[in-house]
Amino acid sequence: MTDQTKTRFPAPLYAAAGAGDLAVEQLRKLPAVVTELSERAAASLRTYNEQAGAKATQLREKASTTDFDALRGNAASVATSIAQLAQERAVTAYTQLVARGERVVGTGVVEVADVVNADIETTEEPKVIEAAKPAPKPRKRAIKPADKSAE
Repeated sequence: MTDQTKTRFPAPLYAAAGAGDLAVEQLRKLPAVVTELSERAAASLRTYNEQAGAKATQLREKASTTDFDALRGNAASVATSIAQLAQERAVTAYTQLVARGERVVGTGVVEVADVVNADIETTEEPKVIEAAKPAPKPRKRAIKPADKSAE
């Protein structure tokens, strides 16, 4: 993968930023690609309709003479080599996305993060504020029984 010597962010973050930048670049090309593909599809459809019957006959003849046991034997080794090739390409693509993401994010973000971290480290702890003591509850007056002599 990639060696992280000068950055503070993990490679997957840079890979995501690089993938986003690549996606934006490709989306900008999309209208031209759609136009080109629709023109090619129309031309291919005309050509395909003309050649379909002849090709079907040719494939039937080839299928009757093919040794399918030999094909099965080769399939496993071919699949393994294709999987290894795909893995190598995936690692290469990931590395390229990380490099692209590092360029997109830039060193300015790392510098800002360093400043913020330094500010956090130098900030004083807030003073503890003690809660005010609650006021004493008023005492209830004792009710004297009514004077019986007044009756």
